[in-house]
Amino acid sequence: MTDPWTLHPDRALPADPVTRPLARRILDATRDLPIVSMHGHVDASVFARDEPFGDPASLLVVPDHYLVRMLVSQGVPHDALGVPRRDGGAVETDPREIWRTFAAHWHLFRGTPTRFWMEHVLVEVLGVRERLSAATADAAYDTIAARLAEPGFRPLALLDRFGIEIIATTDPATATLADHADLAARGWGERVVPTFRPDAVLHVDRPTWRDDVALLGARAGVEIGGYRDLVRALELRRWAFVDAGARATDHGHLRADTTPLDDADAEAVVAAALRGEATAAQADAFSAHMLFEMARMSTQDGLVMQLHPGSLRDHDPRVFAERGPDVGYDIPVATEYVRALRPVLEAFGHHPALRLVLFTLDEDVFSRELAPLAGVYPAVRLGAPWWFLDTPDGMRRYREAVTDTAGFFNTTGFVDDTRAFLSIPARHDLARRVDAGHLARLVAEHRLDLDEAVETAVDLALHLPRQAYARSEASAFRRDDAVDPVPQEARP
Repeated sequence: MTDPWTLHPDRALPADPVTRPLARRILDATRDLPIVSMHGHVDASVFARDEPFGDPASLLVVPDHYLVRMLVSQGVPHDALGVPRRDGGAVETDPREIWRTFAAHWHLFRGTPTRFWMEHVLVEVLGVRERLSAATADAAYDTIAARLAEPGFRPLALLDRFGIEIIATTDPATATLADHADLAARGWGERVVPTFRPDAVLHVDRPTWRDDVALLGARAGVEIGGYRDLVRALELRRWAFVDAGARATDHGHLRADTTPLDDADAEAVVAAALRGEATAAQADAFSAHMLFEMARMSTQDGLVMQLHPGSLRDHDPRVFAERGPDVGYDIPVATEYVRALRPVLEAFGHHPALRLVLFTLDEDVFSRELAPLAGVYPAVRLGAPWWFLDTPDGMRRYREAVTDTAGFFNTTGFVDDTRAFLSIPARHDLARRVDAGHLARLVAEHRLDLDEAVETAVDLALHLPRQAYARSEASAFRRDDAVDPVPQEARP
């Protein structure tokens, strides 16, 4: 009989014998702290329904684009993983077979963050006791299925089990927010909060834009016949999100450009888009303009503005046509921030009500662009390494790249950015381990005292995300008056 599958207590800590004991002491101070999860994609309905999770495959394999993309890259077809087709065509539907396919390819994840997270989920959360393989697939499946059936593994119970102090969902501007209203009525309104994601109505070249705008108008009670109507509807929807407990907005544009248009040009773009005639150039200019407008609105309603550009979505049009989005084909591109953000920072970079959190997939810009911006503009904070950079080495490089210029306190702490609910504690655990290692090196080099390192680790894990996403005083002063854009002469 082999020993039970366990995880090494020093995983992801520094290997050298001088730094590792220091890292252990620092990690001990953060290990059991609450989790502040302010940038994620777990659907609010999961909490509102609070039903038992489904089978292991539908929970852990099919929706996980990190996992799916690796398997696809090694020749495992989407069909074998149960990833649905848009046309309703046949895919594998037996969850045990999907799980067996995943388990047989477990070796592909060696050295990846997906393995780190999944090991934590399997061993620490779900109680799997044999290392995953083709031979152990069925035993692991049975263990997981039994655990998921326990009453203590329903979503709301797991918020307490995982120590999640607050979790933000990500919701389109057109969301009814009914699930959040239901949760609030049951006493969960301060624990599960929405995030305003208006991308679908800010990109006028999207095929569904006119339908999405019509729905936005219906939700806001505004008939959208032009640009100013669109702005008013967005403002009203933002206030609806504030009323529902939202702390932030979320913007996934391809570029970081924030160049504003004059009102006449903005009106012309919206008019063309409503006719279905907007050009690609108009769409790019309008999306940049609307980022500027989103920052303006944040100065009024106090919502934190999260901007994470640089992902070329749906790189393979054939796969997108067959499967839709979020199946692993979003690819990072180089992103410029200094000139792109200058208009919005000239206008609002010192505004006391703006909190602009910047993310990137282009780590070349951490030290050259993002850290210097966060190191001088009071409105700017650096978001955590995100998506493809959310790795042990990526997080280490991040700390080394940004701390010289931005310090620790111009960052926001860690965000997990995941749809995989059970992996949230694993992701925060890894971030705390990496930060403990970085701080331990500073102690070993006599650049920090140990007590300072411990205090900083606690700040990074808990206090900085609490502060970055705290409810703004601006949200207490509701604006029901007419649209109040920045005067033309005041724009850069």
